[in-house]
Amino acid sequence: MTTPISTIRNLGPATEAAFARAGIHSAEELRALGADVGYARLLQAGERPHFIGYYVIVMGLQGRPWTDCKGAEKAALRKRFDALKAEHGTGGQSALETILNEIGVVARR
Repeated sequence: MTTPISTIRNLGPATEAAFARAGIHSAEELRALGADVGYARLLQAGERPHFIGYYVIVMGLQGRPWTDCKGAEKAALRKRFDALKAEHGTGGQSALETILNEIGVVARR
């Protein structure tokens, strides 16, 4: 039996759909992967990096409201997010924009 991702605190249907596009289809799968690997999969699937989206997942997997993220904890999560974005992100571009940029079809920003 699998549990929908939207049953995790803070995560709704839009996040559930994004995880499905990234190949993660249940709360159990996301919990087993953890926030960092799960978020990296979202980035690899073409989701745009967004810090709040990342820490909402972290807080949700801990069973905490997303508004709990403050101070030193938030700063530490920002460092983790920036590392994930650098390793797996596309600088805010879609996968298509990245490829078009690489071959010179779209002007570099």
